[in-house]
Amino acid sequence: MKEEIIAYGHENITAKHRTTFQITKDEEISLRADCIIAVSSNKAINDLDEEFKNELRDDNSILKIIIKVDDLKDEIIAYGSKNLILNHDRDIVIRRSNFIDSRTLAIKSNKAAKDIDRRIIDRIRDRKKRIKFLLYIL
Repeated sequence: MKEEIIAYGHENITAKHRTTFQITKDEEISLRADCIIAVSSNKAINDLDEEFKNELRDDNSILKIIIKVDDLKDEIIAYGSKNLILNHDRDIVIRRSNFIDSRTLAIKSNKAAKDIDRRIIDRIRDRKKRIKFLLYIL
């Protein structure tokens, strides 16, 4: 199963958060939003395919996330859970922890915002920069 999300950069992206990273449909963020790595997303959790979400609601599901910006890419591995709610209408959050709320797409991630390739983070501080997120359930 695969999902593709398109979002954009923003000059206030710092990507310093140590336990999460977030994609949002919001167009504006403050410098305090240190987990957000993309804005103006074309999808939130509510917009993902129901079959995709159902597959994530398996304790054995593995989610591979590829972030692509220009010629750069980074990969993240996270896990699904039978407890995922998956119904937020603005955001998608990937967490290192086991915490789950309506914004949580996956847990036990091997990366948070601070771990994403800094070359990518430097580029996405530009509002015109297009970011592609490819989500695969393995």
